[in-house]
Amino acid sequence: MIEIREARPEEVPVIAEFNQAMALETENKHLDGKVILAGVTRMIQDRELGFYLVALIEDDIAGCLGITTEWSDWRDGLFWWVQSVYVSPEFRGKGVFSKLYQRVKELAKRDKGICGIRLYAEKENERAIRTYRRLGMSVTDYRLLEELF
Repeated sequence: MIEIREARPEEVPVIAEFNQAMALETENKHLDGKVILAGVTRMIQDRELGFYLVALIEDDIAGCLGITTEWSDWRDGLFWWVQSVYVSPEFRGKGVFSKLYQRVKELAKRDKGICGIRLYAEKENERAIRTYRRLGMSVTDYRLLEELF
């Protein structure tokens, strides 16, 4: 059985480790351990920044994801952005992400201020994109651009 709940402060190191593993696995990027630990800690301590959900199988954290928000004046509502998705390799193929996403949808639909759910995926990550589409998401016409400081 998979239990989904909001992450707790004592789980920050595991979530930070999962974020590092996800970045390495999907983008071949090495994240600075101190920076990611501080970032996860800050979001867990400040709910206005977002929140994390964890998936538990027995007592093991099998996976996690983060939710941040973006205001949409076009829709007079908030989009929830799914970020930092990771499922530990030994738990993949067991429905962990599906359960996490199902919980996100349940929470979002309860809040009248949420107008939708978004996430970004690496173009080459076809397996993940197929999963996201199967769960009800669609590919948009938008491209993500950024400038980092």
